[in-house]
Amino acid sequence: MNHIEHTFAQYVRILGRGKKGSRSLTNDEAFAAMRMILNDEVEAVQLGAFLMLLRVKEESPEELAGFVAAARASLPVPDKVASIDLDWSSYAGKRRHLPWFILAALLLAENGIRILMHGTAGRRDNRIYTPDVMNLFGIQNNESLAHAAQQVERNNIAFISLEHFSPKLKQIMELRSLLGLRSPINTLLRILNPLGAPHLMQGTFHPGYRTIHQQAAIHLQQAHLAVFKGEGGECERNPDGDCEVFSVHHGEASEEIWPAKFRMRHLKDETMDINRLLQVWQGNADDEYGVAAVIGTTAIAFRMMGKTESIEDATAQAQAMWEKRDKRR
Repeated sequence: MNHIEHTFAQYVRILGRGKKGSRSLTNDEAFAAMRMILNDEVEAVQLGAFLMLLRVKEESPEELAGFVAAARASLPVPDKVASIDLDWSSYAGKRRHLPWFILAALLLAENGIRILMHGTAGRRDNRIYTPDVMNLFGIQNNESLAHAAQQVERNNIAFISLEHFSPKLKQIMELRSLLGLRSPINTLLRILNPLGAPHLMQGTFHPGYRTIHQQAAIHLQQAHLAVFKGEGGECERNPDGDCEVFSVHHGEASEEIWPAKFRMRHLKDETMDINRLLQVWQGNADDEYGVAAVIGTTAIAFRMMGKTESIEDATAQAQAMWEKRDKRR
């Protein structure tokens, strides 16, 4: 029997020494650990222990930044990439309301914002995931980051599934069916920004992660970021309540509260018919909640990108963009 300690054991030990002996990984340690994971240099039992120890204590901003840096270094990024304005992650799926944020992204793209959206489909059948909807609007699922960049150049927006640019991260993400819990990979993916866009939109489910993402973005020298508790965990403004947006602009962190648009909360969408997204876009149907979510999400993006001076101005501009949208899409 080989009694020589595995190199990765040191990272499990750092996290698992108990209440008094354990600590968070440094940025460099997190980078090295994630690099070993993505290079298939760890045993399955080590990976499971590592992910769940992190899950229990929650990732620190330094750990998250190290994980993201290692993940980015592993990606097949093309040498020449067309300018991407905005990175938009979509991994949660929707089960209470339709994914109205997709219309917000389309609206921004129609107004000249170049967007890369990335995500994946889950295994549960009670959620709607972004890949299920993009074809409805003629947006193909690209097979590589190079193809996605070309699609952005042509249409201002592209979508790519995680498995098409990082099968390893997809594989680790799917360990949820074995572990019973989401892992830090879900957190990492929201800030991955594979093509290095200067602006980053993020939605989280747990409010506490807003600060973690905000501080991790500063460690990663992300120029601009907006992260908020999104409906269902997606990057979608819920107009039924106040929305606190955590931002980063060139290393400076700030917070801003966007007031609720409605006094009464809307009921769960019982049908979840994705065709209604297209009907509302084309003006053949109306949805009070949906339109408010689209305008609110668009306004947050516009404000984060420095195109407005106030919440009110951002909302007014988003409203005007919605009213002038090309309904023939």
